[in-house]
Amino acid sequence: MQTCSCISLSGGQGKTTTIFFTSLLLAQQGKKVLAIDSDPQANLTFYLNHEVQPNQPSLLEVLTGQVTTEDGIYETSYDNLFLIPADRGLFKVSEYLSSSGTGAFILKLRLKSVAKMFDYVLIDVQPSRSQLCLTAVGASDYVLIPVEANVKGMNSLIDTLDFLNEQENLMAFAGKILGILPFRDRWVGNTQTLEGRQNIEAMREYAGDIPILASVRESEKFKNAIRQGKLLSELGQPDLQYPFEQILEALQ
Repeated sequence: MQTCSCISLSGGQGKTTTIFFTSLLLAQQGKKVLAIDSDPQANLTFYLNHEVQPNQPSLLEVLTGQVTTEDGIYETSYDNLFLIPADRGLFKVSEYLSSSGTGAFILKLRLKSVAKMFDYVLIDVQPSRSQLCLTAVGASDYVLIPVEANVKGMNSLIDTLDFLNEQENLMAFAGKILGILPFRDRWVGNTQTLEGRQNIEAMREYAGDIPILASVRESEKFKNAIRQGKLLSELGQPDLQYPFEQILEALQ
C-alpha cells in the first residue's frame, strides 16, 4: 500500500480536484483505493456523494480511536474506491492530536490495520500548518503539491516546501515529494499565457530537483466533470485529463 497526500498551505490550489480525479483513474484501472478527507470543509466527501450521518463515524472517530479504521471506511458509488469521510466536527481532533505526544504518526498507525486491503491511500489535506496536516504528512510515502500558476500559488509553494523541510528535519516526514502540479494554468486557445509560463518557470527554478508535472489548465470542464461524477475522458476531454494520468505514472 502506497500513501500519497495532496498538500498546499493555501486554499483553492486544487488539492481536492487532484485527489478526486486521481482516485477515479486508479480505481478505473482496478486498483483498490482509499480516499481520506482530512479537511473539515469536507469537499472531497461532498464530491464523492457521501453524507456523514449523525450516528456514523468519520475520520474524527478513526483518529481518536473511538472506532477501528475499518469501521470508518465507506463504499462509494465507484468500483474499487472507498472513503474515510470528514465533517465539520473534524476540527475537534486537533486537541487530541497535539496532546497525544505522537500526533504526527497517528494516521500512519491507524492505517496499518488496513494496509493489505488497499493498493493506494490518497489524502486530501487541510490547507494549513495544522495537526491534521502534520499527521497526514507523517503517514505519507509521497506528497503531491498542487499550486495555482500565479503569484498566490508561488507563495503557497514556498510555504509548503519550507513546511515539508521542517518536518523532514524533525523526522516527522520520511517520504518523497512526487511532484509539483501547476493548477489553473491559463491558455488562450492552444497558446499558454505569458503569466502562466513565467510562474511555472519560477516554480521550476525554486523547486530545484523536484519534478514539475504537466499543468492543469483553467477550465470550467473540471467542475462539470466533478458535478457529473465522471472522468474528463468520459466527457470527451482526454487532453485535460493528461496531468492526472501523469500522476498515476509517477505513483506506479
